[in-house]
Amino acid sequence: MLLSFTPILLLLATISHAALTYKGVDWSSVAIEEAAGRTYKNSAGTTQPLETILKASGVNTVRQRLWVSSSSQYNLAYNLKLATRAKAAGLKIYLDMHFSDTWADPGAQTTPSGWPTDIDNLSWELYNYTLAVSNSFAAQGTPPAIISIGNEIRNGLLWPLGGTSSFSNIARLLHSASFGIRYSNLGSTPQIMIHLDNGWNWSTQEGWYESTLAEGTFLSTDYDVMGVSYYPFYNSAATLASLKTSLTNMASTWGKKIIVAETDWPTSCPSPGHAFPSDASSIPFNAAGQTTWVEDVAAIVAG
Repeated sequence: MLLSFTPILLLLATISHAALTYKGVDWSSVAIEEAAGRTYKNSAGTTQPLETILKASGVNTVRQRLWVSSSSQYNLAYNLKLATRAKAAGLKIYLDMHFSDTWADPGAQTTPSGWPTDIDNLSWELYNYTLAVSNSFAAQGTPPAIISIGNEIRNGLLWPLGGTSSFSNIARLLHSASFGIRYSNLGSTPQIMIHLDNGWNWSTQEGWYESTLAEGTFLSTDYDVMGVSYYPFYNSAATLASLKTSLTNMASTWGKKIIVAETDWPTSCPSPGHAFPSDASSIPFNAAGQTTWVEDVAAIVAG
């Protein structure tokens, strides 16, 4: 069966003159789905490995979520095997570190079981964790092109110590996470990403980065890429025009590369929980609409 995956799009430093560098999908669950008996077909109806279909369709990057616990679905061993498949298919790897034993997002940033409960030791633990993970990928010859230090961390990471009640702690933790990668055997190879949700909201992006960077602990050299999630079905203000304004302001203010790390469009939505953005009202809720949506977002990212 052919499943849809969330696209990722990368914009280089200046939005007005950039072209898409990375075009990809989140394929984190592919091996889990295969174990459940699911298969994949290309547009001609031929069953093939997913990576073969992706590569032939123009995808050049795959995103993989990493959870901390060795007993979790998306543990390090699982990700290393998946990375080997990606490399064999000629696909770049975007490693999404959740810094949790389960899903991490704006509503949940649960510190991994057994990790320290004071900021000094938690920062040291995080440094050693990103160092060890990075060295594991380096040792098997699958260096990620991109590593996200946290997933949708608008409300912080590693709660409660890393919550937004202390941007000092947030800055310190992110600096430690970045240094673990930089001092690993991967060196400067991966582009280090900060990933926030609500990419359409310039005020959210501006406030978070200003607050975090103002602490002086997390440096502009600690990261290379600003990643955002952009979903149109949670807020009618999440217009394509707002996304363009936000990304343009981010690129011009901080001079970083920009990634739309997550986006989506429904194939069916009979009872929307929120009004959809006005400038997307003509896009149908079907597979063709998904294509249109991704093309519209890609056009904004490419500039």
